[in-house]
Formats: sequence, C-alpha cells, structure tokens
Amino acid sequence: MSQAFFGNFDLASLTLWLFWIFFAGLIYYLQTENMREGFPLVDEDGNDAANQGLFPTPKDKTFVLPNNQGELTVPSGQPGERGDVHGKLARTATANGFPFVPTGDPLVDGVGPASWTARKDVPELDAHGKPKIIPMASSDHFHVSAGRDPRGLPVMAGDKAIVGRISDMWVDEPEQLVRYLEITLDAEFGGGKRLVPMTLARIKSNRVAIHSIYGKHFASVPTTASPTQVTKLEEDKISAYYAGGKLYADEARLEPQL
Repeated sequence: MSQAFFGNFDLASLTLWLFWIFFAGLIYYLQTENMREGFPLVDEDGNDAANQGLFPTPKDKTFVLPNNQGELTVPSGQPGERGDVHGKLARTATANGFPFVPTGDPLVDGVGPASWTARKDVPELDAHGKPKIIPMASSDHFHVSAGRDPRGLPVMAGDKAIVGRISDMWVDEPEQLVRYLEITLDAEFGGGKRLVPMTLARIKSNRVAIHSIYGKHFASVPTTASPTQVTKLEEDKISAYYAGGKLYADEARLEPQL
C-alpha cells in the first residue's frame, strides 16, 4: 500500500496529450462541417478543382427543415452551379486566376459584380412560417414614425432621369426594418413595379436618388412573381442587378477611379 496507484506514471503529461488529441479532433470536425456548403471546389470553368484542400469533403448529412419545408442533404444536395453563365464570360488569359470579361449585357446576364446565386425560389420565412418581408400596404402593423416618408417622391436615376415614383415600402416584419422601396415606373422606362434595396437608395427632401443604375436600365430590373411576396431567388437577382450597376452602368466606371 506504500505505492501510489499509478506509480511513476505522469498524469500531467497524460492530461496534456489528451487535451491536444481532443483539440485536434475538434479542429478536424469543425473544418469538415464548415465544408458542407461550397464544396467540392470548382475552377473557373466549372470543373472540380485539382486542389481541394487539406481536409476531405464530409459525408452527406440530412437536415429536417422547419415549417414543413422538407429535408436538405449536404454537401451533395446543395444548389447546383449556374449553368446559364457559360458563354456569357470570356477569359482574358489562359491561366487560371485572371479576370473574365462579359460578352453581353452583364446586368441582364447576372455575371461579374452582378452575379447572383441560385437560391430557393420561395420567400424567407419567420419563426411562425410566414414570409418575413411584406409590403406596408398589405399590413396595418407599421407606419413611419420617424424620418422622411418616401412614398410619393419621384425616383431619380444615376443619369438624373426621373423614372417613376415610390409607391410603397417593403418591411422585414420580425426585424422591423425597411428592406425595399417599391417603384412604380413611368411607361417610357418600362412601366410596372420594381423593388430597390433600401441600402442602395438615398431619400432626399424632394426625391429618392438611385445612383447605381441609369434610367435605361430600370426596365430590366428583375421583377417579383407576386405583388405581396419576394422570394430568396428574386432578392438575390434584384440586389445583384443594382449592385452590378456600380461598375457596369457606365463604361466610364470600368476605368480606375481616384
């Protein structure tokens, strides 16, 4: 009974080594779980990249989605690559890593800074299974309590053209934020209604200014299938169109800026 149970065994060393083994396993687990979206990697031509990284792509895992939206299996079940971009971009060099240039209208084609991803064509839902983003005209829960109400103000494009008027605001009901402004376009600029992200509009005292695109571009702004809902795919296309105009709306914007 004079000997200790572990004798001369170094318990501190064992504890340290167990910690390092656990920590390495944790890093491996987190890194592979992080690879469930966007993997396997592909090159600029859409082929599997030669270098997939240090860690392997994880095995499929199936998640049950809320609000009766079915199941999602990743990484194999993630949205496929956008096949519609092939032929709309041209290489500027043989080697990978060099920029591609648009071959047509990049805003309409959705390439470069105007790129969008193939999200699900369904509205984003709140915790109760209802669409998060709704027009104020369809709800009596919201009103403008501070700041300037833009409804009724004319819309001025980046080339100073007056393209229409603001007819409504679309709010994120759970977050209580204005996400989009609704524009009713004049007939000469395409007519109908279009949404513009609130972050890309500037509300002035007598107008709403949208700098990113010009008057001629508003007719091609992606529309919504429903007058009271916007889907995740539609949101991505709309935001990409306006954001792409920061570069593509005018050839002068393609040149270096100081």
